[in-house]
Amino acid sequence: MNIDRGNDGGGFRLTDRSWADELGTWSSAVTPDGRPASALRFDPRRTADPAARDRLVAAVVADRELTRAGLTGLLPVADLITAHGEIWLLTAAPVNPTLDDLLTVPGGALRPDAGGAATVLLETARTLLAVHAAGLSHGALRPGNVTIAADGSVLLVARGLADALEGRLRSPERDAAAWAALARELAAGRAGAGRAAEVFERAAATASAHGLAPARDVLLDGRDLLSPGFPEQSGLAETARAWAGHAAPVAGAAASAVFPASPAPSASTAAVPDEGEIVTLLHVPRTGEGPVAGAGPAVGTAGAGSVAGTTGVAGAGDPEVVMRFGPGVPPETTAAQIWRAGRDQQQTEPPSSRLRALGAPARRRRRRTALAAAILALMVAGILAIWLLRTPSAPLAITGLKVSAPKKTQGCDTTVRIMGTLVTNGSAGEVRYQWRRSDRKTPIEQTDTVPAGETSHEVSLEWTVKGEGSFKGTATLRVISPAARDGKLQDKASFTYRCS
Repeated sequence: MNIDRGNDGGGFRLTDRSWADELGTWSSAVTPDGRPASALRFDPRRTADPAARDRLVAAVVADRELTRAGLTGLLPVADLITAHGEIWLLTAAPVNPTLDDLLTVPGGALRPDAGGAATVLLETARTLLAVHAAGLSHGALRPGNVTIAADGSVLLVARGLADALEGRLRSPERDAAAWAALARELAAGRAGAGRAAEVFERAAATASAHGLAPARDVLLDGRDLLSPGFPEQSGLAETARAWAGHAAPVAGAAASAVFPASPAPSASTAAVPDEGEIVTLLHVPRTGEGPVAGAGPAVGTAGAGSVAGTTGVAGAGDPEVVMRFGPGVPPETTAAQIWRAGRDQQQTEPPSSRLRALGAPARRRRRRTALAAAILALMVAGILAIWLLRTPSAPLAITGLKVSAPKKTQGCDTTVRIMGTLVTNGSAGEVRYQWRRSDRKTPIEQTDTVPAGETSHEVSLEWTVKGEGSFKGTATLRVISPAARDGKLQDKASFTYRCS
């Protein structure tokens, strides 16, 4: 499809640089104000199922809500649009360079050093923990979905998109396993070496056994074995700039396609969708607008063969047209309902009936507008009720804990695993705690992220004992924050070691 219409009126403009992805085809792009960006055209086979498209809309809406809530570790989404049966994701920043781009430059010239690789692992762990605390997951963490911004920040790409298209349930455990695989890949010599590789291997093993929060702590505890700059991002910023210079001949290719900016539709235009119109899937019409196909300011009237989009982040300049969706809202979002209504209307109404609609009496148009306003008001009220019910009413509180150790006598050269179970009030938050071993004076302090909806959270301590003789070890677990109402919140357990 030739999408170069020679339109210079603004919009996302594609360049000649594109590459295949499991979701479809990515292209480098330029925003209306000249900033670098990217665009993903989804493989039509992946979006053929209407349910998959609905889940895709819900995933992108949830992503934008995380960004609005202050999460900075996700690549910002500008819009999700549909045109001529194709669906495009527009990002407000470039996808490249990804970690895979840096690791595969011939000769390894742009591979991050040990400190840079550790920073990538630390920042991805922090972002994933925040995503999990919101009741979501990434679902496709790999080097190609980790990008380095120009300022050195580490951003995750395509959060939740693969799971949405495949209909998979969220799985923080799968994210932890993918993060461990990424750490092992860096430890295998592509970016880490020597003592740093040992830290990465320890972090990977910890993530597989205990989750991302303890693995993050392993990286922080091993900072003395990494580059002096860890966890600063200045080194990654220099690497990103070096990659930009390396890729300049390709990235600077002449523009070959354009997403022209779309004018706001008039009432008559919006009521009769053109076969070539461009619809944003993230816009919800204002109260009083009619139930038009894909109603929104990004609806255009471009002729067949053009691809139009938004002029920036959808709704960024008009807060009234952006609905607030909280994590956990069912996939059947208002945006998805409006999109489907418009799509079904386009598919079922022949052109002749749409032309006849132009001559419909004004009374019928007013009746449809009033009905649409009432339906939209009910949907808004329902979404608001769901959001209020799903929002935790109180901060995280730890109401009790219990520590257990193996009752059986432990043999020679063994690692004893001591478990602690924290009883919570079901709210999300961060818990800080410390383990004290009877053979040490210095406590071991750790931090975990507790997701909402769970009333218990497990933590563990691994205690290695070697050599001959008998030994009784006692481990004490104490919660530091959130603080208990009645003072200290702690418990302890003991085990017996015997080797002769």
